[in-house]
Amino acid sequence: MDADQNESSISLKMITEMNGALEAEGQILVVHSSPIVSSYNDKIRPLLDCIDKLRNLQIMQEGIQLPTIVVVGDQSSGKSSVLESLAGISLPRGQGICTRVPLIMRLQSHPNPHPELLLEYKGKAVKTDEARVSDAIILATDEIAGKSKGISNTPLTLIVKKNGVPDLTMIDLPGITRVPVHEQPEDIYEQVSAIIMEYITPEESIILNVLSATVDFTTCESIRMSKRVDKTGKRTLAVVTKVDKAPEGLLEKITADDVNVGLGYICVRNRIGNESYEEARAEEAILFNSHPLLSSICKCMVGIPILGQKLVQIQATIISKCLPDIIRKINDKLVTNMAALEKLPQKLTSVAEAAVTFMRIISSAKESLRKTFIRGEFDEYPDEKEMHCTSRLVEMLNQCSKKLHSLTINQNDLSMPAFLVEEIDILEEAKGIKLPNFLPHTAFLAYLQKIVSTVSSTPAEFVDKAWDYLEGVLVTVLMKHGENYPQIQRSMRRAAQDLIAKKKMQSVDWVMQIMEMEKLNDYTCNPDYVSTYGNLMAKQSEFMVIMKDHSKPTTITVGGFGKSVGHLRNHPLELVQQAFDLRMRMTAYWKIMLMRLVDFMALHLMFSLRNLVNKDFEIEIVNELMGYYGNGIERMLEESPMVAEKRSRLNRSIKLLKESKETVAKMMDEVDTAYAV
Repeated sequence: MDADQNESSISLKMITEMNGALEAEGQILVVHSSPIVSSYNDKIRPLLDCIDKLRNLQIMQEGIQLPTIVVVGDQSSGKSSVLESLAGISLPRGQGICTRVPLIMRLQSHPNPHPELLLEYKGKAVKTDEARVSDAIILATDEIAGKSKGISNTPLTLIVKKNGVPDLTMIDLPGITRVPVHEQPEDIYEQVSAIIMEYITPEESIILNVLSATVDFTTCESIRMSKRVDKTGKRTLAVVTKVDKAPEGLLEKITADDVNVGLGYICVRNRIGNESYEEARAEEAILFNSHPLLSSICKCMVGIPILGQKLVQIQATIISKCLPDIIRKINDKLVTNMAALEKLPQKLTSVAEAAVTFMRIISSAKESLRKTFIRGEFDEYPDEKEMHCTSRLVEMLNQCSKKLHSLTINQNDLSMPAFLVEEIDILEEAKGIKLPNFLPHTAFLAYLQKIVSTVSSTPAEFVDKAWDYLEGVLVTVLMKHGENYPQIQRSMRRAAQDLIAKKKMQSVDWVMQIMEMEKLNDYTCNPDYVSTYGNLMAKQSEFMVIMKDHSKPTTITVGGFGKSVGHLRNHPLELVQQAFDLRMRMTAYWKIMLMRLVDFMALHLMFSLRNLVNKDFEIEIVNELMGYYGNGIERMLEESPMVAEKRSRLNRSIKLLKESKETVAKMMDEVDTAYAV
C-alpha cells in the first residue's frame, strides 16, 4: 500500500508540474495565436483518457465524483455553436431544445487526416462521419428520450477523433427554457433545471457558462443557477457569443464582472452561414483585430483557439487537483465493499451447514435475550429505549402498583358510602346466634372478597400489557439475529408469538389464582400489620367519645384523613364500635396485601422470563422449524433474494472499483513516460 501511495504521489507531482508548464505554454501560445490544439495534448491525453474510462465504468454510481467541464446556457445563447467550433463538426439545430439528453463530447486530437466519429449509448457503439453526425445524434436522442420533445437524463457519448481539436471532455446539457413550446412538457423548465443542478453541483465540476452578448448577464438563468452552487465563481468560466451583434459596452461588461465569474471571460465569434471552420477562425481573428470596439479586448480573452487552450489548462488543473482524492475514494470504497462482502452470510450448501448456522443464531439470540430480559444490559440497543426491557417493566410495575393503591376506598370521594356505612352493612349481614362483642370472621372475609373483586382486573391487565411489550422485544431480537436468513424469519416470528401467547395465558391464570387465594384466606406474618392496626385503633377511644357525647364535634381524623361521623349516632354503639374495628383491620391488612401482590407479580414475571430464555424459547423455535410445518433448515439453503442481490451488487461494485484502480495505475505509468520524454 505504501509503495502504491508513493508511486501515486510521484506521478501526481509530475501532473501538477506538467500543468504549471502547460499554463506557461498557454501564455506563449496566446501571443503567437497558435491553433486550438496544444503541444501538450500528448501529456494531457492519459489523464483525460483515465477520467473518461472511469466515467464509462460508471464510477460515479459509487458516489465518486469526476472532474467534468459542464456546458450550460440559456436557450439560443449559442451553446451548440461554441461546441461545434471546438469540435469542428455540426451538431443538431432547430426550433426548441436541440440537446434533449446530456451529450458527453470527448474530443481527441490525432494525426490521421480522416476524422473518426463514434456514438455510444445504451450499450451500443455506432460509427458515423462529419456529414451524418447530426442525424445520428438525433436518432440516438430519439431512442433515448423518445421522438417527442421530452428530455432524459440518460447520457449520450460522442467521441470525436480529429486532427487539430483540443483534448477535451465536456458535457453539453439541454438549454434552459421557461416557456414550453413545440410539444415540450409543461414542466420542461423544472426537468432541465434538475438535470443541470445535478451536474453543476459537485465541487469537481467546472461550469462553462455560455452567454449571449445581446443580453444582460445578470438576467441569464444559467448564471443564476451556477451562482447557486458556485457563489464565489471559482469554478465558472464564461463564454460570450454573438459579440458582433452587440459590441457596444462589451468590454465594460466583461471587465466589470457583475456576475462574479472567477475563471474569467472568453469572447468568441461563431461560424456564420456556410463558412468552413477555417474561414470562421480567420473571420474571428480579423474581427477582434480590426473592430473599433472589439479590438480593445485583451487578446488573451478572445477567440475559439484561446477558449480551447483555456479549457485544456482548466481541465488539467482540475484533474490534477481531484485525482488524489479520487484514488483515495476508490481505495476506501474498495476496502469497505470487500469488508461488507465478507460480512454477508456464508452461502449454505448442505443441511449440516444450515443446522450449525441455525444453532448459532439461536445461541446468539439467547445471549441477547439474557442481556435484555434478565441482566438489564442494553449495549446492543443503546439508543432504542423500547429495548431497555428491565427499565420499561419497572415502569409498568410502578404504574400497576399506583393504580392498585388508588383503587382503595377513598373516604374523600363523595361518590363513596359515608364512613363505616359499608362496614355496618356487612356486619348486619354477618349476624349470628353467638356471644356479642366478638367481630365475626365471616364479616372480615366478606369485606375482603368485596374489595379484592374491585381490583382483580388490574393485575391481569398488567401481565397482559407486559407480555405484549415483551413480544415486541423478543421479535425484534430474533429478526435482528436472523436478518441474513429472511427465509426462516417468518417461522421465527410465529414461534415467538406462539410462545408469548402461552406465557401470557400462564401469567393471567397465575394472577387469577393469586386473587382467588386472597379472597379465601386472610393471613400475613408481616409485623407491620399489627403495628399499623394498633396505631389506627388508638383513635377508637376518641371515636367512641364522639359517638356517646352528641355535644362533641362530628369529625375525627383517622389515617391522615378527616372523617365525618355524625351519621353513625343513629346506629347501636356496639355495632359502630365493631364497624370501626373492622375498618381498621382491613386498612392495615389491605396495605400488606397490595405490597405482597405487587412483589409476587414482579417475581413471577422474572421467573417466567428466565424460563423463557433458558428453555422455552429454544424448544418453541426448534419445534416450529422442524415440526409439523418443518423444512426450516432446508429453507436456509435457499439464499434470500435480498442477500443474493446485495452479494451481486457488492461483487459488481468491487469489480468496477478494481478496474478503476487498474485504470488509474495505467494512467500513472503513461504520465510518467510522457513526462520523462
